[in-house]
Amino acid sequence: MSDATKLPLNALRVFAAVAEHLSFTEAAHALDVTTAAVSSQIKTLEDSLETPLFYRHSRSVRLTPLGTQLLPGVQRGFDELSRAIDQLRKHRTSGQLNITLLSSFLQKWLLPRLSDFYQTHPEIDLRFNASRELVDFTQSDFHAAVRYGSGQWPHLQAEHVMDDWVFPVANPKLFAQLGPINTVGDLNKYPRLNSQHEPWADWLRSLGGDTTRLEHGPVLEDSLAALNKAERGEGLVLARWSLVADDLEAGRLVRVGEQSVRQRAAYYFVAPPEHFDLPKVQRFHAWLKACCQQFSPPTGERVEAVE
Repeated sequence: MSDATKLPLNALRVFAAVAEHLSFTEAAHALDVTTAAVSSQIKTLEDSLETPLFYRHSRSVRLTPLGTQLLPGVQRGFDELSRAIDQLRKHRTSGQLNITLLSSFLQKWLLPRLSDFYQTHPEIDLRFNASRELVDFTQSDFHAAVRYGSGQWPHLQAEHVMDDWVFPVANPKLFAQLGPINTVGDLNKYPRLNSQHEPWADWLRSLGGDTTRLEHGPVLEDSLAALNKAERGEGLVLARWSLVADDLEAGRLVRVGEQSVRQRAAYYFVAPPEHFDLPKVQRFHAWLKACCQQFSPPTGERVEAVE
């Protein structure tokens, strides 16, 4: 351990104050301590350095040559320390906030709403990573994630933010040509698009339909790819409400039947427990939760309290 690491920081702070005011009494007032405390700290520092730092007079003090030599380094040191602390506080409350999430959720749900966040929190610079991979927070610079799943991720804190439902949708022209789906059998009128993350079997099973004669075909890994194919009129796709609400409102897609099925999975805001203490994480989490609460469920459905 070097001699510098053994120096009493409080005594150095008092030294800088006395050097600025050239008065023990005025330095005491500035530091909100007693004159005796200031005198004691200066003596401690001088004893540690084994050299006098001030010439003491009856009504004033002045720096010795060694005190004059020491002062700039002490001032620079405290300036650097102040800047480092300010940067740390800024990092906690503002600056870059790195979020990892699904590409489908980012593009279809989050991006159209982000202007509101930037207006409310211009001090935060959001950076997104669109990926299905579950990041290791200990090996990356991510602050938090928005994940779709059961809410159980080891060693992470998960806060429920939004439920979701699925139902079949299609291109308006294809719907006009083939008509509505009123029974499970009506599904056979449509070519079906298969998405890995919205499987038809789960939906049919929830409705009591026969899943043994499902048509087999290519399964698209990306929900966005399946929705794009449906928009082009290539078939019927089982879609998540969160991903198609805007498309339905804009008329790019239409529901082909009224039946929707609530998913066992839901959206969660996920992060290491200590990240939830960061003010900028708290601000984004609160904003996201408020947006999700304002996002109404599909017609005929309601949000139930999560136990």
